[in-house]
Amino acid sequence: QVQLVESGGGLVQAGGSLRLSCAASGGTFSSYAMAWFRQAPGKVREFVAALSWNGASIDSADSVKGRFTISRDNAKNTVYLQMNSLKPEDTAVYYCAARLGTQIRSGTQKYDYWGQGTQVTVSS
Repeated sequence: QVQLVESGGGLVQAGGSLRLSCAASGGTFSSYAMAWFRQAPGKVREFVAALSWNGASIDSADSVKGRFTISRDNAKNTVYLQMNSLKPEDTAVYYCAARLGTQIRSGTQKYDYWGQGTQVTVSS
């Protein structure tokens, strides 16, 4: 059983930056592909970015390409989401997710473990 705990959310002005962290415990972190999703009020949870166990494969949503960067440190059992040039439409609860295996996926149903989420609010 893998436990995921997100941190780093907060309130930021448009154009600003935040770095989210997700600390994993209870499993072999390097066995998991990791991803970030987000959910805005009244909307479905959507894919943001994902990367493979060794960081060799990365995917991200078109809406965040060029602004958000996903990375991981297997020695620290942590995955990060660096968010730059934030926009009000990035406001959401951001969730970290893990799936056992080598391949990354963008569907929520493909992920086995989820964190509790961290709120990101971008003011205009």
